[in-house]
Amino acid sequence: MTRTIVVGLGRSGLGAARLLKQQDCDVVVLESNNNDVLKRTAKTLAEEGIHVALGRPLAPESFDAWREGLEAVVIGPGIPWDHPTLIQLRSEGIQVRGEMDLAWEALRQIPWIGITGTNGKTTVTHLLSHVLEASGLKAPMGGNMGLSAAELACQIAAGTAPRPDWLVMELSSYQIEAAPSVAPKIGIWTTLTPDHLERHGSLEAYRAIKRGLLERSECALFNADDPDLRQQRSSWQHGTWVSSEGAEPDGQPADLWIDEEGMVRNATTTLFPADALAMPGNHNQQNLLLVTAAALEVGLSPQQIDASLRSFPGVPHRLEQLGTWAGARVFNDSKATNYDAAEVGLRAMQGPVVVLAGGQTKRGDASGWLKQLHTKACSLILFGAGGDELASLAKAAGYPGEVLQCPGLESAVELAGTALKRHQASSLLLSPACASFDQYPDFEARGEHFRSLIQPLLDVT
Repeated sequence: MTRTIVVGLGRSGLGAARLLKQQDCDVVVLESNNNDVLKRTAKTLAEEGIHVALGRPLAPESFDAWREGLEAVVIGPGIPWDHPTLIQLRSEGIQVRGEMDLAWEALRQIPWIGITGTNGKTTVTHLLSHVLEASGLKAPMGGNMGLSAAELACQIAAGTAPRPDWLVMELSSYQIEAAPSVAPKIGIWTTLTPDHLERHGSLEAYRAIKRGLLERSECALFNADDPDLRQQRSSWQHGTWVSSEGAEPDGQPADLWIDEEGMVRNATTTLFPADALAMPGNHNQQNLLLVTAAALEVGLSPQQIDASLRSFPGVPHRLEQLGTWAGARVFNDSKATNYDAAEVGLRAMQGPVVVLAGGQTKRGDASGWLKQLHTKACSLILFGAGGDELASLAKAAGYPGEVLQCPGLESAVELAGTALKRHQASSLLLSPACASFDQYPDFEARGEHFRSLIQPLLDVT
């Protein structure tokens, strides 16, 4: 029996360990942390025949007890592909692969739709899965959100989930980097702006990882409204380009676009009204077009796509409307974990806006976000570890509104209540422009906390 070590007991690690066990591998999981929650998880896995070693950092000596017969190490997306320990393992002839690579091997007989991009990929993933499912296809979503790819593979192999017609997979740069064999039937590239540079080193390296996925895709779909993708366009020999800006964005013909009458159309016919998707913002019109292009490629009719879009409930934590408070519409945009995503969210708002931002800051260009703050925000309430840095950015940019700082979301919401009334604001927007890891395990937990704080305060309608 071959032995594989899985590094990490997160969502991806759990899925990978169970999938390997299902495939009759000898599986050991190494986890650097050691707490009561992990101890309970380790006990559950032990009952399934999977050994877990807690308190084992990613270091060469942590592998010593299981070297004999060790053939492969599987990592989740949180572990850098070029970690020194992984480099050493490779030099010893041990295969290192990502959880996504393992899942691809198990699921490649089912057609994949792989969705990547700096921003927009979560919305496109949710929306496309909904459109396909509402049209009668089995098209579960997973990968970088929801179920991990390995968890999906386990469920399908065990028969606890029906065999899908399509898999709609959100793929981050971390996952693509560690799974160079993944080759979707349909690949979608939403946007590209600087992100994760602390991990990938440069924009060029980050771009090349995402480009690789689209090059391996049988059918490639691109957002022609994204400046970076548009600059790359001449380097692509194949692909379908969509635009919310008309038939010829930047003088280059689009394959699918929204015309002056607000209709989605292609070169031969008008398909349906763009207002079939109720979500606000021009970026969501781009998402609508990418989803439509993919759904047409799958074989759906314009009528099916139109009807499915109209029944879409929205995406949790991405401009999710929670209701009204003090007459202002409240939006949970916790998914905005960088400046570009926060800029997009703010642009979709009706001003004046009270903005809640903060968390663990990331490298990136804040100028577009700061410009939107100038235009739309009456009050900027900053919380978490990045509060001082964001306050300095706002001050240096000459932001004219008030800037308030506080430790966490609870106090931020308290300050927001008085700010809404003081400025007679139209909207309250949680759009952090930062990662969540200073105070929360992920952006979902941050968004859930915000929702729980806001719910009791909402106006009764």
